[in-house]
Amino acid sequence: MTLEEALSRPTISVPDAGRLFFGLARNAAYQAAERGDFESLRVGGRIVVPVAPLAEKLGLRARIGASA
Repeated sequence: MTLEEALSRPTISVPDAGRLFFGLARNAAYQAAERGDFESLRVGGRIVVPVAPLAEKLGLRARIGASA
């Protein structure tokens, strides 16, 4: 997944958020989410990251629903 693709989706996985926005490996991304370093939501058995609030904090513009 590219940053542009991520910015067009409402949520992304924790590993994708960590890698794309912070350069973190998988385990470090889950640890950061658990600490509350970035917002995450538990949906069933998955943990996802809402893109719009994360992008806003980093000065990026989410394009939810836009084609990649």
